[in-house]
Amino acid sequence: MRNHIQPTVEAAFMNVQDTARYMGISVNTLYVWRHRRQGPPSFRMGPGGRVMYRRDLLDVWLTEQQNADSRSNPALNPVRKAPQRSPARHGA
Repeated sequence: MRNHIQPTVEAAFMNVQDTARYMGISVNTLYVWRHRRQGPPSFRMGPGGRVMYRRDLLDVWLTEQQNADSRSNPALNPVRKAPQRSPARHGA
């Protein structure tokens, strides 16, 4: 008999616990971000109103966070910018 390995199906939607594990953060952090409207897009699903995250939108949000960070995006590195001159001060 052949040994058939079933491919792992990644869920399109994840609950808060799975999302926190996926991101390597605490569940509490996700709830705080959601409350402050700072974190990845989420929505309530079903009659119980469970908070859910779409994996594709989560990955997009994570990429946006990485690109917005000067440590990950060389184009945003402040060390690469030319120094700015201070405006001339006029004596009072």
